Amino acid sequence: MSTGFNRTDALVITSLLFLILLINRLALSTRGHRLPPGPSRIPFLGNLHQVPLVDQQKTFAEWMQKYGDVIYIELFSKPFLIVSSVQAAQDLMEKRASKYSDRPYFLLLREFVMTKPLMIFMSYDNRYRRLRRWYQGSLENKAVLEGYRPVQTREIGRLLSSLMETSEDFISHIKRFNGAVMLDIAYGHRVTSVDDEFMIFADKTIATITALGSFAATLVDFFPIMKYLPSWMPGSGFKKQAVRGKEMWDAMEDIPYQKLRNAMESDSVKRSFTTFMLDEVSHDGKLTEDDEIDVKGSATLMYAAGVDTSMTSLSTLMLAMTIYPEVARKAQAEIDQVVGLSRLPDLSDRDVLPYVESIVKEVYRWNPPAPLGVPHCVRDDDNYRGYDIPGGSMIVPNVWAMSRDSALYPDPEAFRPERFEGLDANATSLLDPRKYVFGFGRRICPGRYLADSSVWLVTASILATMNVGRARDAAGHEIVPAPSFKNGIISHVDPFVCTILPRSERAVRLIEELVAHSAENPIV
Repeated sequence: MSTGFNRTDALVITSLLFLILLINRLALSTRGHRLPPGPSRIPFLGNLHQVPLVDQQKTFAEWMQKYGDVIYIELFSKPFLIVSSVQAAQDLMEKRASKYSDRPYFLLLREFVMTKPLMIFMSYDNRYRRLRRWYQGSLENKAVLEGYRPVQTREIGRLLSSLMETSEDFISHIKRFNGAVMLDIAYGHRVTSVDDEFMIFADKTIATITALGSFAATLVDFFPIMKYLPSWMPGSGFKKQAVRGKEMWDAMEDIPYQKLRNAMESDSVKRSFTTFMLDEVSHDGKLTEDDEIDVKGSATLMYAAGVDTSMTSLSTLMLAMTIYPEVARKAQAEIDQVVGLSRLPDLSDRDVLPYVESIVKEVYRWNPPAPLGVPHCVRDDDNYRGYDIPGGSMIVPNVWAMSRDSALYPDPEAFRPERFEGLDANATSLLDPRKYVFGFGRRICPGRYLADSSVWLVTASILATMNVGRARDAAGHEIVPAPSFKNGIISHVDPFVCTILPRSERAVRLIEELVAHSAENPIV
């Protein structure tokens, strides 16, 4: 016998009750607080209706003109603090690091995809500190970083050689360079082909997870009750996508790790970040379950985090050289005069190639790889500039807005390395985009020195050996690409065309010599 009460009725009633609870929570959450300025909120939605689906960083930057560099908003009932100046970011996330070093709880990623502990999502606790020490030992130690130079040099030779052979595939070659460097450092795995199976699988995995949504920006993050929805109910489609993402992430952790462990049994293994971690935790060759989880997760995170951001910076370099050929010519003149034509630049030349250094800085500034960074979370209630900041607020560093501060960077949309020339020490430090593109405080990217050295080495090597130019259409007209970047967690460069040709026969010989030297002196 029918009761007249069906699933639809239950869903409507549940939704209404949930709406009432949220409105009450919204009213209570701000009562008695002097919150930072921000756009007006409405019940239930908060500011959700004012935040666009794409290019949020640009909207937040526009709000900065009206409300200042610290803006308070709410998305549904979740409090957010948008921080759009380097000064405010440093005041909060560096000078008050004890309060501002937690991460928000990313429900979708942590409960459905990356279900095992991973440093990027951890609270600032003892386990986090242990993993951070591992990264510091392998990525912030000068002697260890020097040990990575042969890997970087070998892969730069292969990159330059590939650019000579099939320049139209330059994005694929850059991606292979970054993947090869990170796989070698993380696992001791040498990539011998652009079709390396693990690299291809890892790229698909990262793309699958990224497609789920940005950090804490999925509906289930705002409405945790949705995680209990049955799979047949509308709105629960994220579960199927997340299951696929989890399967791929777990495989991405397991495959290279098991391959390395098998190699260790036969003593045919190269030193790497993973072997370093295993030495740190192994007792008589045995690992606890938590140790193995931490080792696998840390190695996978090193690879995933290192590949995408550096690739974005190097793709941005190629775009800038295509749009602004005069920049490349000026850098080439500097390299020819200082380094000469008998060898390629190396890191020992960095201090005497100030214009090349300025190009690298401008690449970071012009297109910050992560325009909204990775959010922090304030642990407890705080007060800043006389405003109350509710504990648990998500702190979003608007890195893109910092890079567009016209008081620091006049004509910010132009790619102009000259803005970093002729500065005194204080101004050089103040304008350096590395102060914000790699994160802040205790959550700053531990791989920043490795990434920065790779970007500089590739930049100097390409400029020394290649002419990057504009392609032409069927009518012979130059094609000037627009500076266009994809929306998302990472600001990938939209596809564009260019020409890449060796500068001279001497440049060709330098590349051939570099490739031959690497082949004759394999890295052990």
